[in-house]
Amino acid sequence: MPRLAAASLAGTAIEFYDFFVYGTAAALVLGPLFFPTFSPLAGTLAAFATFGVGFVARPLGSVLFGHVGDRHGRRPVLVVSLLVTGAATVAVGCLPTYGSIGVAAPLALLVLRFVQGLGLGGEWGGAVLLTAEHAPAHRRGLWSSFPQVGPSVGFVLANGVVLALSATLSDAQFAAWGWRVPFWAAGVLALLGLWLRSSLPESPRFLEIEDRARVPLVEVVRVHGRLVLLTAGALASGYAIFYTVTTWSLAYATERLGVSRTVMLSCVMAAVLVMGALTPLAAVLGDRFGRRPLCLAGCAAAALWMFPTVALLGTGSPALIFLGFLGALIAFVTMFAVIAAYLPELYEPRVRCTGAAVGYNLGGVLGGAVTPLVATALAEHSGRVPWGVGAYLTGIALLSLACFALLPETRPERAAASIPVPSRAGDWDAPDRQGATKG
Repeated sequence: MPRLAAASLAGTAIEFYDFFVYGTAAALVLGPLFFPTFSPLAGTLAAFATFGVGFVARPLGSVLFGHVGDRHGRRPVLVVSLLVTGAATVAVGCLPTYGSIGVAAPLALLVLRFVQGLGLGGEWGGAVLLTAEHAPAHRRGLWSSFPQVGPSVGFVLANGVVLALSATLSDAQFAAWGWRVPFWAAGVLALLGLWLRSSLPESPRFLEIEDRARVPLVEVVRVHGRLVLLTAGALASGYAIFYTVTTWSLAYATERLGVSRTVMLSCVMAAVLVMGALTPLAAVLGDRFGRRPLCLAGCAAAALWMFPTVALLGTGSPALIFLGFLGALIAFVTMFAVIAAYLPELYEPRVRCTGAAVGYNLGGVLGGAVTPLVATALAEHSGRVPWGVGAYLTGIALLSLACFALLPETRPERAAASIPVPSRAGDWDAPDRQGATKG
């Protein structure tokens, strides 16, 4: 389990590094470089629109790679998705800007961002299932949380590289070539990830399935359609919170409040580091008290903290901005630390890779794709404190709270007792022979 968890963490860190480095660049430099004929606001909106395309592609990637995962195994998904995302990220770093090739530049940027999203849409399901389906029931939440730490590591890597370049290069150098370096680094990280994953074993749960779904997506829609919609709505708040803190706030604070790029990146990175460290702890609480109670608590905390978050951001004080971000990300991780165990437990093994990944990535469309756009538009006519953004985030948190309330608890009974018990028919760990095993 430690080897599996480490490889899954490293892989998701690399994949999310690719995804996050684009978000940081979109907030800081892509607007003027690829949409120079737009006003500053319109250029930022256009850059965030290309950022959102990655989220739209993620459910499609989860369908494509989920089919592979349910039909041919979880392990191939990890390798191919990493290659796709890494290649697209390196290509962004090599892309000529609008000044060199005109309108072809933003169009190519859009296509490459879409390919990035396809790869990431498959990554999460494969990494989470390979870990969760190896883990003992009484520690499934803990072991499954390690892939969930990966996004925090990837974010810190992405922003650390940008921060180092921002601190050592002039604005002109950063705009001319410095922004490309984090994208080029993705190629080295992708090779490292492939090496780490080359010797991972296939999931034992997958190998035990005798009657595999012919077309997993059709079965998911027919049998689990309501469940997919509920999970998407439940996860929307977490995505909205995370990308408000890590992406939109960078553009807002640097452009509207005059906070330096270095200060904002440092505040966000510090908050994300604490969040990553707390992820396994929250997952252990999920093994002890259940997945659903933690998700409900996280949504409630988010609903209460969104107005303080934007108020603290509006002060422009680094210490207060960090405090606001930290509270928001603690609410986020309370929900998302247990999701890697919760979502797979909701679906039967024969369609688990497709169902869990589609629900997870549809939540990204609802909460992640549109939030930077909506937040930018809402904040345009506000004062220093964007209260409209706080109201928007609070509304999404309440929506997610209602969706989680309609979902069942899935923690195995033996997990509550914290003792391993051999699998028996009907358990999540038992083979799925007739497609009737419940979460």
